[in-house]
Amino acid sequence: MKKTDIGAAWQGLANCKGCGIRETALFADLTEGDFSLIHLPIDEIVVAPGAALYHVGDEPQALYTVRSGLVKLVQYLPNGGQRIVRLLRAGDTAGLEAALGEPYRHTAIAVHPVLTCRIPRAVIQRLSDETQHLHQQLLRRWHQAVERADAFLVELGTGSARARVARLFLTLIDEQDDCDFFGREDVGAVLGITTETASRVVAELKRQGVLDESRPNRFHCDRAALRALADGP
Repeated sequence: MKKTDIGAAWQGLANCKGCGIRETALFADLTEGDFSLIHLPIDEIVVAPGAALYHVGDEPQALYTVRSGLVKLVQYLPNGGQRIVRLLRAGDTAGLEAALGEPYRHTAIAVHPVLTCRIPRAVIQRLSDETQHLHQQLLRRWHQAVERADAFLVELGTGSARARVARLFLTLIDEQDDCDFFGREDVGAVLGITTETASRVVAELKRQGVLDESRPNRFHCDRAALRALADGP
């Protein structure tokens, strides 16, 4: 993977022991002694919106812990289209297949500005060989990835376009019922609907007062109304 593909600014070595999201991240179970096994730098990187952390088929050089922002995992279709198969947020791990030495199965692209820690594959291999504390977290991450894939298929891939859009907003909103959304083309690629349909549904929800757009793609949401729509046909 080329640094120009990432379009990222190097921010210096990550402070893994003092990381604010460590309890939810890949290194959650590591002890003080385990950190002494990390002899290669773990870089903290800012990835610009639209830039790729890695591309499908690339040789597996590293895993990535998402510190903040949103990452989409994209698969490309034979007809030239694309499908977003998963969304990764703070605490999630991108590029798990690198732990097995397998080429990346998706292209990972930043939707919003993303802060991520790039963990060299050699670090994962050494920790796996010399401590048991990483093994359980890797298993949890694989299990989580399978559950997320199932949820995408069932929750975001079935029902009417309105129900799918409502479920997507409910997936993304925060505790204040605010949401940083994304372009309608991406919405269509997540939900398996056309860009035009995604634009029409979002516009309808805005007219009905379910969504209040304070700035482009930043919404305050009526959570109760979204839940009612999400449960509909």
